[in-house]
Amino acid sequence: MKLRQLFTRALTLCIALVLVLVLAAAIDACPMCKVALASHDEAQGDVIGGFFWSILFMLSMPFAILGTFSGYMYLLVRRARAEQPTGQTSAAPARGTGASTTPQMSHGEQTA
Repeated sequence: MKLRQLFTRALTLCIALVLVLVLAAAIDACPMCKVALASHDEAQGDVIGGFFWSILFMLSMPFAILGTFSGYMYLLVRRARAEQPTGQTSAAPARGTGASTTPQMSHGEQTA
């Protein structure tokens, strides 16, 4: 049974590889972009510069969106902390801190 699964996976991988190699020329670029870059006609303007700036714009968008979202969240947290009263703690005591209701003795005091 395992041999048959291995053969099926290998066959699927081979078919996918052949399709990628055969269709690579067809999906290299859109026809208009490919022709425009190959001809580089001066009447069309600076096509290569346009491609350069469009690629930079597309690559910068994820960083700009993430940076904007992160900055907004930072400001929300900062405003929320500023609105809290100064003596108020934001959370309950952490586990394992040994917080108890019995008073702690200082170093100079002795027990009776």
